Order: sequence, then C-alpha cells, then structure tokens
Amino acid sequence: MTQAPSRESSAAPAAPRLSRDYWRLWWANAVSSTGDGAFVAALPLLAVTITRDPRLVSVVTAATYLPWLLLSLPAGAVVDRYDRATLMWRAQAVQAAVVTIIAVLVVVHQASIEVLAAGGFLLGSAEVIFSNAAQSVLPALVPPELLPKANGSQQVSLTVGESFLGPPVGSLLFAAAAALPFGLDAASFAGSAALLARLPRTGHAPKGAKHPRIRAQIAEGLRWLAGHRLLRVVAVLLGIYNFANQMGQAVLVLLATQTLHVSTRGYGLLLAASAVGSVVGGLVNPILARRMGMLPLLVLPALVDAAAFVGIGLAPGPVVVAALLASQGFAVAMWNVVTVSLRQRVVPGHLLGRVNSVYRMLGWGLMPLGALAGGFVAHAAGLRAPYIVAGLLCGLSALAALPLLVAATRNQA
Repeated sequence: MTQAPSRESSAAPAAPRLSRDYWRLWWANAVSSTGDGAFVAALPLLAVTITRDPRLVSVVTAATYLPWLLLSLPAGAVVDRYDRATLMWRAQAVQAAVVTIIAVLVVVHQASIEVLAAGGFLLGSAEVIFSNAAQSVLPALVPPELLPKANGSQQVSLTVGESFLGPPVGSLLFAAAAALPFGLDAASFAGSAALLARLPRTGHAPKGAKHPRIRAQIAEGLRWLAGHRLLRVVAVLLGIYNFANQMGQAVLVLLATQTLHVSTRGYGLLLAASAVGSVVGGLVNPILARRMGMLPLLVLPALVDAAAFVGIGLAPGPVVVAALLASQGFAVAMWNVVTVSLRQRVVPGHLLGRVNSVYRMLGWGLMPLGALAGGFVAHAAGLRAPYIVAGLLCGLSALAALPLLVAATRNQA
C-alpha cells in the first residue's frame, strides 16, 4: 500500500520574494529621494535669484558632483571595510544636517553662490558613501535571480521621488517660501536615516579584524575592473554620457526660464516629465532585459539620449522639451537597470564596494567637468548649444564603442 503524498511534499516550492529588509531599504530611498527632488528643483531656482550667469550657475552643479571624482576610490574601500547599512544611515544623517544649515542661511538671506557650492560639495561627499553602500548592500538583501526586479523597483522609487513628486513640490514650496523645499529635504534625510538604522548588519569584514591599507584595497578594486572587459568599456561610456548629460542639466533652469519662458512651477513640471519615462522604464526594463539581451540595452539608451539632446537643443517650446525629457528618462532607466544588475552579478561580494567606487569614479567623475563645460558653452554660443554638443558626443561615442561592446558581451555570454 503506497502512502499518499502529503500536501507539503507535493506543493511546488514558493517563488522567491523580496524581503522585509529590502522593502525597508526601498522606503528609505523613496522618502529621501522625494526630498532630494524638491532640493534639485529649488537649488537652481535659488541660484538664478542670485545670478543669471550660466558659468556661475554651473559651478553649483559642478561642486555637487565633484566628490565623485575626488572621493570615489577611498569611499569604495570604506564601504568594503565597514558595515554598509550603518554607513548609509550615518551618511543620510550628515546630509540632513547640511541641508538644515542651508535652509537656515536661506531664511536669514545669507545664501550665496559660494554657500550653495559648498553645501552641494558636502551633500555630494555624503552621497558618494551612501550611493556606493546602497548598491553594494543589495546583494546581501536580495537573491541573485531577483536583482533585476529589485533594481527596477529601486529605480522606480528613486525616479518617482527625485523627478516626479519632488520637483513639482519643491518648485511650489519655493514659490511660497525659498527655505521650505530645503526644510523638506532635511526632514526626508532624517526619516530615511531612521529607517536604514533598522537594517541588519551586512558588512563582510568581522568586527575587530585587521584591514589592509586603504591604498592596497583601492588597488585591488582597480585591478579587478581593469581585468573585466565589459565593465571597463561600460564605465568609460558612462563617463562620456554623464559628461554630456551634465552639459545640459547645468543650464536647464536657464533654458527653461529665459528661453522657453516657463514659470517656477513650470520648471518643476519639466523636471517631472523625465520621471514619467523613468518610471515606465523601471517597470518594463526587467522584462526587456530578459527578452532583448544585454547588448541592445547597452546601445539603445545612448542613441535615444543622443537624439533627445539634439531635439531639446532645437525644440520650439516646453511641451516638446517635456516629451524629450521623458524619452531620456526611459533611456536612463534602461541603462541603469541592466548595468547595476550586471555589476551585482559578476563582482565578488567582498570587492563590490571598491569595484563600484572605481566604476563610479570613471562614470561620474566627469560630471563636474561636464557641468562647467555646459556653462561655458552656453555663455559663448547660447543656451541651446550645450544640448546639441551633448547629443553629438553621445551618439558618436556609442557608435565608436559598438564593436567593443559586441566583442565584450560575446565573451561575457
């Protein structure tokens, strides 16, 4: 007589699900990114009330991204040396303090371009630690097969906050009182820090262990990335794309308010337009990654970005610019989902912070230079010129790198 199979033995294994700790991280990102979105809208609007010189306005953007060039490598060693969740909440607490000081200075009418640049640099410095730790901590919270889904969800939360909810709210608050969006950002950082403080410890090194020198750790990350052909090519391409992106982003507030003649509220809505594409991209790109493969998702975003840049430079009005910004948002989300998931899959866990830091230094280190270039090109040739130059740069670099990407993805497969 055979025994009937039990319900437990016959039931199919449950599909893996994203954990409670992942969703705590998700909510922390959603909260802080909403405040960041308000800050991103308010900071250039505040700068424009101080000066209309595109070179000086671009200095604020350049200062915010300068830490990616100066601090990425040591930050990667720090992220691999200490508990990543702890680093994240402490970085957010520092950012809350910095934005609080900026809000106070705005209230007492002591905010100058120098103050905004210094605040941007301090915020960017903390962001280098936070962002590196956030990407490095994810594989400890999420199974490998769910990384594309987790990264797509993260992309949606970041985009909704930074580009969809935050900018319109920030521009409306700025119109009511200049200090309000900065106060909102400070509160969002504090709330995020409180959520992140509840994450489990995820560091790789045991407590009290002796660490090699930071220089040796940095060198190990450099060697690993230099030896991985695909990630090396992708990192260089990201640097070119981000240089081009900042050429346009640094003068967008001037293009919107002076050339397109949009209001403060309209500027926030322009920023929100890119979020529509990014949210759609974050939702559908995990599906596209499974169906299309890696190579198309590495090439298409650059070509879409290039066309959008040139289109913005020639656009007759804000509606066309909004549509082009939405297409850019979709392309950026496509690129982010595939490249972040790639790094998290192929880089060993104990090296992830350092390899991410080298990747980010190459990919983000040129952003302050791109912002300054955009300011000077706009000063010399008009506010539309940086977008046309940026589009040509993106398109030509993608075509030039295509043979390298084909060979690298073939080897990766």
